[in-house]
Amino acid sequence: MRAAGRINALALDAVRKMVRPGVTTAALDEAAEAVIRSHGGVPTFKGYGGPYPYPATLTVSLNEELVHGIPGKRALKAGDIVSVDCGTTYQGFVADSAFSMGVGEISPEAQKLLEVTEQALYEGIAQMQAGNRIGDISSAIQKYVEMFGYNVPREYSGHGVGRHMHEAPQVPNYGRPGRGLVLRPGMTLAIEPMLLAGTYRTRVLPDQWTVVSADGALTAHHEHTIAVTENGPRILTVLEEE
Repeated sequence: MRAAGRINALALDAVRKMVRPGVTTAALDEAAEAVIRSHGGVPTFKGYGGPYPYPATLTVSLNEELVHGIPGKRALKAGDIVSVDCGTTYQGFVADSAFSMGVGEISPEAQKLLEVTEQALYEGIAQMQAGNRIGDISSAIQKYVEMFGYNVPREYSGHGVGRHMHEAPQVPNYGRPGRGLVLRPGMTLAIEPMLLAGTYRTRVLPDQWTVVSADGALTAHHEHTIAVTENGPRILTVLEEE
Protein backbone atom coordinates (compact mmCIF):
# COMPACT_ATOMS: atom_id res chain seq x y z
CA MET A 1 0.00 0.00 0.00
CA ARG A 2 2.90 2.35 0.65
CA ALA A 3 4.17 1.70 -2.90
CA ALA A 4 0.69 2.39 -4.28
CA GLY A 5 0.49 5.50 -2.11
CA ARG A 6 3.74 6.90 -3.43
CA ILE A 7 2.60 6.40 -7.05
CA ASN A 8 -0.68 8.13 -6.18
CA ALA A 9 1.25 11.01 -4.63
CA LEU A 10 3.39 11.32 -7.76
CA ALA A 11 0.27 11.51 -9.92
CA LEU A 12 -1.31 14.20 -7.74
CA ASP A 13 1.98 16.11 -7.59
CA ALA A 14 2.05 16.20 -11.40
CA VAL A 15 -1.54 17.44 -11.45
CA ARG A 16 -0.90 20.10 -8.81
CA LYS A 17 1.94 21.52 -10.90
CA MET A 18 -0.38 21.82 -13.91
CA VAL A 19 -3.16 23.75 -12.17
CA ARG A 20 -3.50 27.19 -13.73
CA PRO A 21 -6.15 29.13 -15.67
CA GLY A 22 -6.92 27.66 -19.08
CA VAL A 23 -5.94 24.06 -18.35
CA THR A 24 -8.77 21.59 -18.96
CA THR A 25 -9.85 19.03 -16.40
CA ALA A 26 -9.33 16.35 -19.08
CA ALA A 27 -5.65 17.37 -19.37
CA LEU A 28 -5.23 16.89 -15.61
CA ASP A 29 -6.80 13.46 -15.93
CA GLU A 30 -4.55 12.40 -18.79
CA ALA A 31 -1.44 13.47 -16.89
CA ALA A 32 -2.41 11.52 -13.77
CA GLU A 33 -3.13 8.35 -15.73
CA ALA A 34 0.21 8.60 -17.54
CA VAL A 35 2.10 8.84 -14.23
CA ILE A 36 0.24 5.91 -12.67
CA ARG A 37 0.73 3.62 -15.64
CA SER A 38 4.39 4.59 -16.07
CA HIS A 39 5.03 3.20 -12.58
CA GLY A 40 3.19 -0.06 -13.18
CA GLY A 41 -0.01 1.01 -11.45
CA VAL A 42 -3.63 0.96 -12.56
CA PRO A 43 -6.11 3.84 -12.09
CA THR A 44 -8.51 2.52 -9.44
CA PHE A 45 -11.39 4.84 -10.26
CA LYS A 46 -11.58 3.99 -13.96
CA GLY A 47 -14.55 1.69 -14.54
CA TYR A 48 -15.58 1.82 -10.88
CA GLY A 49 -19.24 1.63 -9.94
CA GLY A 50 -22.50 0.01 -10.89
CA PRO A 51 -24.87 1.00 -13.71
CA TYR A 52 -22.76 4.08 -14.62
CA PRO A 53 -19.08 2.98 -14.43
CA TYR A 54 -16.80 5.91 -13.66
CA PRO A 55 -15.04 6.97 -16.90
CA ALA A 56 -11.81 8.60 -15.70
CA THR A 57 -8.66 8.32 -13.58
CA LEU A 58 -9.40 11.41 -11.46
CA THR A 59 -12.41 13.08 -10.04
CA VAL A 60 -12.02 16.84 -10.63
CA SER A 61 -14.56 18.99 -8.82
CA LEU A 62 -14.85 22.79 -9.08
CA ASN A 63 -16.21 25.29 -6.57
CA GLU A 64 -19.67 24.07 -5.49
CA GLU A 65 -18.85 20.54 -6.69
CA LEU A 66 -17.97 18.60 -3.56
CA VAL A 67 -16.75 15.28 -5.01
CA HIS A 68 -16.92 12.97 -8.06
CA GLY A 69 -16.72 15.63 -10.77
CA ILE A 70 -16.01 14.00 -14.15
CA PRO A 71 -13.04 15.45 -16.12
CA GLY A 72 -13.81 16.87 -19.53
CA LYS A 73 -13.47 19.95 -21.73
CA ARG A 74 -14.00 22.48 -18.94
CA ALA A 75 -11.06 24.83 -18.44
CA LEU A 76 -9.95 26.07 -15.03
CA LYS A 77 -10.54 29.76 -14.34
CA ALA A 78 -8.74 32.16 -12.03
CA GLY A 79 -10.51 32.21 -8.67
CA ASP A 80 -11.75 28.60 -8.86
CA ILE A 81 -11.30 26.02 -6.14
CA VAL A 82 -10.35 22.72 -7.76
CA SER A 83 -10.58 19.45 -5.81
CA VAL A 84 -8.74 16.45 -7.26
CA ASP A 85 -9.18 12.88 -6.01
CA CYS A 86 -7.14 9.91 -7.26
CA GLY A 87 -6.81 6.20 -6.57
CA THR A 88 -4.01 3.83 -7.58
CA THR A 89 -3.92 0.04 -7.53
CA TYR A 90 -0.44 -1.49 -7.43
CA GLN A 91 0.22 -5.22 -7.13
CA GLY A 92 -3.27 -5.75 -5.75
CA PHE A 93 -3.27 -2.96 -3.16
CA VAL A 94 -5.09 0.37 -3.30
CA ALA A 95 -4.16 3.89 -2.17
CA ASP A 96 -6.52 6.86 -2.25
CA SER A 97 -5.85 10.57 -1.68
CA ALA A 98 -7.09 14.02 -2.67
CA PHE A 99 -6.31 17.71 -2.44
CA SER A 100 -8.02 21.04 -3.03
CA MET A 101 -6.27 24.21 -4.14
CA GLY A 102 -6.96 27.60 -5.65
CA VAL A 103 -6.53 28.44 -9.32
CA GLY A 104 -4.55 31.66 -9.62
CA GLU A 105 -5.63 34.35 -7.16
CA ILE A 106 -8.60 33.32 -5.02
CA SER A 107 -10.80 35.13 -2.51
CA PRO A 108 -9.90 35.28 1.19
CA GLU A 109 -13.05 33.24 1.89
CA ALA A 110 -11.92 30.49 -0.47
CA GLN A 111 -8.41 30.51 0.99
CA LYS A 112 -9.77 30.10 4.52
CA LEU A 113 -11.93 27.17 3.43
CA LEU A 114 -8.89 25.45 1.92
CA GLU A 115 -6.81 25.95 5.05
CA VAL A 116 -9.49 24.63 7.39
CA THR A 117 -10.17 21.62 5.17
CA GLU A 118 -6.52 20.57 5.10
CA GLN A 119 -6.09 21.04 8.84
CA ALA A 120 -9.29 19.08 9.50
CA LEU A 121 -7.62 16.12 7.78
CA TYR A 122 -4.70 16.28 10.20
CA GLU A 123 -7.04 16.69 13.16
CA GLY A 124 -8.59 13.38 12.14
CA ILE A 125 -5.27 11.67 11.46
CA ALA A 126 -4.03 12.63 14.93
CA GLN A 127 -6.80 10.46 16.40
CA MET A 128 -5.62 7.36 14.54
CA GLN A 129 -3.96 5.87 17.59
CA ALA A 130 -4.28 2.19 18.47
CA GLY A 131 -7.03 1.86 21.08
CA ASN A 132 -8.99 4.88 19.88
CA ARG A 133 -12.25 4.45 18.02
CA ILE A 134 -13.65 5.54 14.65
CA GLY A 135 -15.83 8.06 16.45
CA ASP A 136 -12.75 9.80 17.81
CA ILE A 137 -11.63 10.53 14.24
CA SER A 138 -15.10 11.63 13.16
CA SER A 139 -15.66 13.85 16.18
CA ALA A 140 -12.28 15.57 15.86
CA ILE A 141 -12.99 16.49 12.25
CA GLN A 142 -16.52 17.73 12.95
CA LYS A 143 -15.54 19.82 15.97
CA TYR A 144 -12.69 21.50 14.12
CA VAL A 145 -14.77 22.23 11.02
CA GLU A 146 -17.73 23.63 12.93
CA MET A 147 -15.48 25.99 14.91
CA PHE A 148 -15.17 27.95 11.66
CA GLY A 149 -18.82 27.79 10.69
CA TYR A 150 -18.43 25.12 8.00
CA ASN A 151 -20.37 21.89 7.56
CA VAL A 152 -19.65 18.32 6.47
CA PRO A 153 -21.98 16.17 4.35
CA ARG A 154 -23.89 13.31 5.92
CA GLU A 155 -24.03 11.01 2.89
CA TYR A 156 -20.31 10.81 2.06
CA SER A 157 -17.48 9.64 4.27
CA GLY A 158 -14.01 8.21 4.59
CA HIS A 159 -13.60 4.45 4.48
CA GLY A 160 -11.41 1.44 4.90
CA VAL A 161 -9.09 0.77 1.98
CA GLY A 162 -6.75 -2.10 1.16
CA ARG A 163 -7.33 -4.79 -1.43
CA HIS A 164 -10.38 -2.82 -2.59
CA MET A 165 -11.23 0.83 -2.96
CA HIS A 166 -14.02 0.87 -0.42
CA GLU A 167 -13.82 -1.48 2.54
CA ALA A 168 -15.25 -1.46 6.04
CA PRO A 169 -15.43 0.55 8.17
CA GLN A 170 -17.01 3.80 7.08
CA VAL A 171 -15.35 6.84 8.65
CA PRO A 172 -17.89 9.70 8.74
CA ASN A 173 -16.73 13.29 9.11
CA TYR A 174 -19.14 13.74 12.01
CA GLY A 175 -19.81 11.70 15.11
CA ARG A 176 -19.29 11.21 18.81
CA PRO A 177 -16.00 10.29 20.49
CA GLY A 178 -15.66 6.85 22.04
CA ARG A 179 -18.04 5.23 19.56
CA GLY A 180 -17.46 2.76 16.76
CA LEU A 181 -14.81 0.22 15.89
CA VAL A 182 -11.62 0.09 17.98
CA LEU A 183 -8.51 1.01 15.97
CA ARG A 184 -5.82 -1.66 15.89
CA PRO A 185 -2.32 -1.77 14.35
CA GLY A 186 -2.48 -2.81 10.69
CA MET A 187 -5.80 -1.12 9.91
CA THR A 188 -5.68 1.17 6.87
CA LEU A 189 -8.21 3.96 6.41
CA ALA A 190 -8.84 6.74 3.92
CA ILE A 191 -9.63 9.86 5.96
CA GLU A 192 -11.26 12.58 3.85
CA PRO A 193 -12.84 15.71 5.27
CA MET A 194 -15.27 17.26 2.77
CA LEU A 195 -16.29 20.78 3.74
CA LEU A 196 -19.19 22.93 2.64
CA ALA A 197 -19.23 26.67 3.28
CA GLY A 198 -23.03 26.57 3.41
CA THR A 199 -25.58 23.89 4.22
CA TYR A 200 -24.51 20.29 4.80
CA ARG A 201 -27.07 19.17 2.21
CA THR A 202 -25.95 17.98 -1.22
CA ARG A 203 -27.44 16.78 -4.49
CA VAL A 204 -26.21 14.65 -7.40
CA LEU A 205 -26.16 16.05 -10.94
CA PRO A 206 -27.77 14.22 -13.88
CA ASP A 207 -24.41 12.67 -14.84
CA GLN A 208 -25.09 10.37 -11.84
CA TRP A 209 -21.68 11.15 -10.30
CA THR A 210 -21.02 14.82 -9.57
CA VAL A 211 -22.05 15.81 -6.03
CA VAL A 212 -22.71 19.53 -5.46
CA SER A 213 -23.65 21.65 -2.47
CA ALA A 214 -27.41 22.07 -2.38
CA ASP A 215 -27.15 25.85 -1.99
CA GLY A 216 -24.29 26.42 -4.44
CA ALA A 217 -21.79 27.29 -1.69
CA LEU A 218 -18.06 26.64 -2.06
CA THR A 219 -16.65 23.25 -1.08
CA ALA A 220 -13.24 21.64 -0.53
CA HIS A 221 -11.84 18.15 0.04
CA HIS A 222 -8.56 16.69 1.37
CA GLU A 223 -7.69 13.02 1.81
CA HIS A 224 -4.88 10.64 2.75
CA THR A 225 -4.63 6.89 3.18
CA ILE A 226 -3.24 6.18 6.66
CA ALA A 227 -2.15 3.05 8.51
CA VAL A 228 -2.64 2.57 12.23
CA THR A 229 0.65 1.41 13.76
CA GLU A 230 1.93 0.75 17.27
CA ASN A 231 3.85 4.02 16.94
CA GLY A 232 0.94 6.14 15.76
CA PRO A 233 -0.53 6.95 12.34
CA ARG A 234 1.56 6.44 9.20
CA ILE A 235 0.52 8.42 6.12
CA LEU A 236 0.93 6.21 3.04
CA THR A 237 -0.03 8.67 0.28
CA VAL A 238 2.93 11.08 0.46
CA LEU A 239 6.01 11.36 -1.74
CA GLU A 240 8.49 11.05 1.11
CA GLU A 241 7.62 9.95 4.62
CA GLU A 242 8.46 12.25 7.51
